[in-house]
Amino acid sequence: MKIWRRVLLAALLTWLLLFLSLLCHFLDLRSESRLTQSRTCCVQEQTRTHGRPAGKDWDRMKADYRSRSWEYHNKQSLEVLRRLWTGNLTVGMLSPRLQKVLKVHLSSNKHKVVYRGQRGAHKSCLQLYCDLKRRSRIRTVDGTEEPFSSLGWDRLVPSQTLQELQASPYQTCAVVTSAGAVLNSSLGGEIDSHDAVLRFNAAPTKGFERDVGSKTTIRIINSQIASRPEHKFSSSSLYRDVTLLVWDPALYSANLTQWFLKPDFDLFTPYIERRRLRPKQPFYILHPTFIWTLWDLIQDNTEDQIQPNPPSSGFIGIVVMMSLCRDISVYEFLPSLRRTDLCHYHERYHDAACTLGAYHPLLYEKLLVQRINRGNQDQLRTRGKVSLRGFSAVSCGP
Repeated sequence: MKIWRRVLLAALLTWLLLFLSLLCHFLDLRSESRLTQSRTCCVQEQTRTHGRPAGKDWDRMKADYRSRSWEYHNKQSLEVLRRLWTGNLTVGMLSPRLQKVLKVHLSSNKHKVVYRGQRGAHKSCLQLYCDLKRRSRIRTVDGTEEPFSSLGWDRLVPSQTLQELQASPYQTCAVVTSAGAVLNSSLGGEIDSHDAVLRFNAAPTKGFERDVGSKTTIRIINSQIASRPEHKFSSSSLYRDVTLLVWDPALYSANLTQWFLKPDFDLFTPYIERRRLRPKQPFYILHPTFIWTLWDLIQDNTEDQIQPNPPSSGFIGIVVMMSLCRDISVYEFLPSLRRTDLCHYHERYHDAACTLGAYHPLLYEKLLVQRINRGNQDQLRTRGKVSLRGFSAVSCGP
């Protein structure tokens, strides 16, 4: 009996200990729950009194933060503009993203550029004008070189050269870039007052006359415009009743046969079709040697190594008009205070690279144009206007 009593007593003690353990655990849980609720209430109270404001106060703080961020961005952008207007802008002042993209293009060298000149020539404004005049004579595909001579292109291309189209140079010309900064400029009347107006690619005038004018004399297009169906090159009115210039970025040292067999975009098929359908329309293909000569000129006058990619259509157009006109006004190539990340005034695409360059050596083109600008900073600030002399108005001596 004593053994059974001991066993029973041990069982009762075990059960009692288990009961007490469960009871303590239950009481601890309730205590922790109350503590958690207390802490939560405390945190909420602290948030109301010391942390993130609620309602209008929070909205006001967010608006203030956005305002300060926008103010900082504006100050940075204005500083970049000031340095560009005075020719003191360097690559190191660009955003880290643009600097990174520049390095990518320098390393890829898609066009196999082998530059053998000397960078960073220090020339006066007149010396630079004369160098441009001497080296950048307009050259187009005239059908006399292979493979075009064997294909009968001498009968396909216009019988008059681009320079022979007018008996004497235009007196005044406007180069209207497609930059988003042209919007709200009210420059349309001033632009149309020029004897000739150059526009680029698919930039329209309809609906934008107040800012960009309506007159178009010459339109420069890249090979994508001519070859891609979405641009409707064969049917759009943008490409009628104007002088057309098309260009394509051949490899730096490619001969014409290599280029003809493998252009960046097929410009030759639509060119042939249009010349046969509209033989009276002046339509020229810019010679790749002319394009790369302009690139050499930019690199010659820049200490930095520039992107080994062809110049922009904007820079090509400026030099073309310097060959055809006595006085040239260029709008928003050097951006005004209206500068925006909107790439083109007729599209809704934003990218800072459209202003200072990624693929094209835009920064260096703009610095070069700034050096030969005859206008003043007030014109740049308010109208984005650069004033240039045409080559016929520059006397360079023998």
